[in-house]
Amino acid sequence: MRFLHTADWHIGKKLHDFSLAEDQAAAFDQIERLAKDYQVDAVVIAGDLYDRGLASEQAVEQLNGMLKQLNLNDHLPLLAISGNHDSAARLATGSEWFETTDFYLHTTLASAFEPVTIMDTQFFLLPFFNLQAVRNYFEQDVKTISQAMTLIVNQMKQLFDPDKKHVLVAHFFAAGSTHTDSEIQVEVGGLDAVPTTLLKDFDYVALGHLHNPRALNEERMRYSGSPLKFSVSEANLQKGVWIVDTNPFKLTWAPLQPKHDLIILEGSFDELTQGKIAAQYDQTQDYVAIRLTDTKLISDLINRLRARYPKIVEIKRPNQQDDASIATMTMASHDPLMLLDEFYEKVHPDQQLDDQQRQWASAALTKVEEEEN
Repeated sequence: MRFLHTADWHIGKKLHDFSLAEDQAAAFDQIERLAKDYQVDAVVIAGDLYDRGLASEQAVEQLNGMLKQLNLNDHLPLLAISGNHDSAARLATGSEWFETTDFYLHTTLASAFEPVTIMDTQFFLLPFFNLQAVRNYFEQDVKTISQAMTLIVNQMKQLFDPDKKHVLVAHFFAAGSTHTDSEIQVEVGGLDAVPTTLLKDFDYVALGHLHNPRALNEERMRYSGSPLKFSVSEANLQKGVWIVDTNPFKLTWAPLQPKHDLIILEGSFDELTQGKIAAQYDQTQDYVAIRLTDTKLISDLINRLRARYPKIVEIKRPNQQDDASIATMTMASHDPLMLLDEFYEKVHPDQQLDDQQRQWASAALTKVEEEEN
């Protein structure tokens, strides 16, 4: 059979303060087109369908529309698992009904031992888990991720149909992989890496969690990576999906083109606002990270740059001699609520301020300003 391997959609995610809903919709349209063009027999989504455990109404509506399009309208079997960003309990709502249309959504450890057979292949869908879930299921004092995966894989192997191919769909950090800045490192029991030697009996391992599709270079174990660039560290990565043929085994990389790219521009303030760089990227709708080569202070820097680059996500000054002055200037040019958003995201990487918290902060800020006046 042939299936499409994708993961880490992170529906509802923002890139700094910019909504990615439009970009995610465009990426999904390309994924759907690739599934049709390659005539795949199924689509695999290896976790992190949402960006937050408590997804917004807009995110829920957008993801539901995508899944409905693939499964109900395009009549493609879907095989999906919950990732560390998803709320397994919320995502599981309706999963028993979904199977009537060949939508297999597994969110519990127990469900990983209920293989889904499509054509010549058995799929084992292993959602993101913690060690306590493994202890509870096996009734053993499991202390490491290696011990946990040994138990899990051994039980899966007992269910192998010798006449079928065997595919593991999972969401974790595999030993030998590399991170990018947009990923939250998952640490389980003090260790964060699953030894790939434990997975050698599978014909293919479809992984989610890491956003770089080249993070792991095992012949039959791959991350699909995220469909979009979620951090500046991913600016030079090509995004896409894997097309997997099981017999004979073959991997085909299918790239995705971003609706709005994430680019890094380096130069002086004059070059960025008046020179060749400015002429090439004037009013670009791409997301932009600035590397400013000037050493002197520049008044109202961010607002002046945003007049030409509306979607600035980062400004760094590698040649700046006084880092404290830059930090002060950058903070002074930010809206206080935007600074609070950034601070909250650093403290709680997997969360964002909700509307009620924003209202409280805004009311407190107004009160302080009134007292000062």
